[in-house]
Amino acid sequence: MTYTVAVRELCEFTAKQGDLDLRFTPAPTALEGIAGHAVAASRRGSGYRAEVSLSGSYQSLRVRGRADGYDPAQQRIDEIKTFKGRLDRQPASHRHLHWAQAKVYGWLLCEQEQLEQIDVALVYLDVGTQQETVFTERCSADDLRQHFKTQCQRFIAWAEQQVAHRAARDTALNALAFPFGGFRTGQRPLAEAVYKAAVAGRCLLAQAPTGIGKTMGTLFPLLKAAPAQGIDKVFFLAAKTSGRQMALDALARLSDSTPALPLRVLELVARDKACEHPDKACHGESCPLARGFYDRLPAARAAAVATTMEGKNVPALLQARVREIALQHEVCPYYLSQELARWADVVVGDYNYYFDLGGLLHGLAQANQWRTALLVDEAHNLVERGRKMFSAELHPAALAQARSSPTAAQHAPVKKALDKVRRAWVALDKAHPAPYTVLEAFPDKLLAALQQCTTTLTEHFTDHPTEPDGALQTFYFDALHLQRMVDLLDAHSMVDVTQASATHHRTFKPGESVVCIRNVVPAPFLQPRLAAAHTSTLFSATLQPARYYADLLGLPDDHVWVDVESPFAAHQLQVQVARHISTRYPHRAASLAPIAALMAQQFRARPGNYLAFFSSYDYLQQAATLFAQQHPDVPYWCQSRRMLEGEQREFLARFTDSSQGIAFAVLGGAFAEGIDLPGKRLIGAFLATLGLPQLNPVNEQIRERMQALFGAGYDYTYLYPGLQKVVQAAGRVIRTPSDEGVVHLMDDRFAQAPVRALLPSWWQVD
Repeated sequence: MTYTVAVRELCEFTAKQGDLDLRFTPAPTALEGIAGHAVAASRRGSGYRAEVSLSGSYQSLRVRGRADGYDPAQQRIDEIKTFKGRLDRQPASHRHLHWAQAKVYGWLLCEQEQLEQIDVALVYLDVGTQQETVFTERCSADDLRQHFKTQCQRFIAWAEQQVAHRAARDTALNALAFPFGGFRTGQRPLAEAVYKAAVAGRCLLAQAPTGIGKTMGTLFPLLKAAPAQGIDKVFFLAAKTSGRQMALDALARLSDSTPALPLRVLELVARDKACEHPDKACHGESCPLARGFYDRLPAARAAAVATTMEGKNVPALLQARVREIALQHEVCPYYLSQELARWADVVVGDYNYYFDLGGLLHGLAQANQWRTALLVDEAHNLVERGRKMFSAELHPAALAQARSSPTAAQHAPVKKALDKVRRAWVALDKAHPAPYTVLEAFPDKLLAALQQCTTTLTEHFTDHPTEPDGALQTFYFDALHLQRMVDLLDAHSMVDVTQASATHHRTFKPGESVVCIRNVVPAPFLQPRLAAAHTSTLFSATLQPARYYADLLGLPDDHVWVDVESPFAAHQLQVQVARHISTRYPHRAASLAPIAALMAQQFRARPGNYLAFFSSYDYLQQAATLFAQQHPDVPYWCQSRRMLEGEQREFLARFTDSSQGIAFAVLGGAFAEGIDLPGKRLIGAFLATLGLPQLNPVNEQIRERMQALFGAGYDYTYLYPGLQKVVQAAGRVIRTPSDEGVVHLMDDRFAQAPVRALLPSWWQVD
């Protein structure tokens, strides 16, 4: 069996050496890189060939890739690298890797064109100045062939192991049996839909009720489809830790129930959770785990996948295990996990690892031409998470802290650049003193000041790599991200300025606004990522209406929609509308007494554990205070602002099979979805809100944009997001086929037909 490897992957495996070095020489964006390559190609002669596809073989190894350019007249092959900052600060290890790649391409071209010698050129193009620096080496075909052979020999033992692993993996997956006695009600139709989508190479949007085992119902059929469909990687992407944990638990169950399942499962965690030395910079002069990282990586990598070579079940590469291996080999756990993503079969991580502009998994998949399958858990969250990924904000506090940092005090060019940004910001606010303003485009003078500032800071960080300055770095990264979003600005986003006086009841003061590029429709960014996968399944209990999610998430026109029938009967959940209550903002004060009375009445009729959801912390506190005064005998506890993880666990720990009481929580918060309180731990919920987003200038602008794009501005901005939160929160009550409970919808609007249409069809609403 032949193992195919990209030139870049081959050389990154064989030619990386020395320290992990992530000093502040930020790589150009993808758009800047593409533009830079185009500039370099345009400067060559008329016969110049750009993007030359090449391939070659060594024993059982097939190496493929695209050379950046070839000039037949000069017999010169170019490896073009775009960069920012000072080239003389480039680590020697980076240059070594670039030469290795260029010379592999050189041999593949010599073999294809039957050349005896060729010039191999490294072309470095500064995206800021458009200037090129070229290093050229005349190489004979024999020397290049020997270089190619050396790289292949270093890789081929690993490639043979990979071939053996893939064969064993696919054999085991073909024989994989469902780990339970049978499918739950609704689980089989979901599994069948996922399998068919994988076979057809389609995108599936699946609404499936809570309690049917969605995680296993999506993972199992996708793994079964993987061998026949040639799927290289399965990426399970979740919005929250709870979703990732359910995926890891399901994969562990599959492993436990299947002897000799050589499935490499990798958990990716955030950098701040994996970093051993958060006070140090990511390079060898600062962090001991970055020093010699690539020299020690081969042994650490081999240790991480060792058990797969012995035909045993693979212990999942969870955070703790990766950390243990990394520290044994004195390498960084976070970057070891990123390297292991190349060799894992299933990767479980946050949405951002694939969908973010710099998403690791998407980047690796593209570079290595993997055939990937996506599972997007609780996909209703991807709308808001996508908006946040593709928005950018500048806060005056971040600039103020950067200007008062030790670096600004000691280095005049830094202070001058930051002061120029401040002056442009003040001028912008003077021109737009209104509390909230939407601009036609990002202001030119502020953008120019930011661009000059980031250039200055890039040079400073390059020249002073051992001088950490957290405040300056924070502003720097914020500014870089904003500039990237300016380049991508279109109808999907808007530019707005919010004065601090509008939100903090202060006197207007220029230079204190928040400047934002606010993404409204993430679809243009998400659509190419979904299209890049062979198959994708986005699933959740609340994806109604389907058109809303298809529009905002950028699903392909030929995507498949499935609405899985609920396994629950209407008699299991009493759903009652309190038509005598209005929770509209003007009626909040008047609503408190009837809400408290209804909650007490329900509790006395059936004592047990309940969750009561409100639209805000203020509303929650008012209701809880009145309830405690009028019904002091009923136990209650409240969610507080910015609860830590330990406090959240304590909050949930009060829900036991024998406890009684009412917990007050905020709709859309930590306890409104993703928590599991089956049986008597939770027997009912009160919803004193429709969950509608706040009526404010920002949301009204979003409504106008939605109306222009989709013709349903109010529904897309307010109604659909609000009711999605309501249904998610109510879904905490019925978790298993034996659960029974009650949900009180405490607002007269729940009786309206457009609202009722968005509630689950199996609910029998009284």
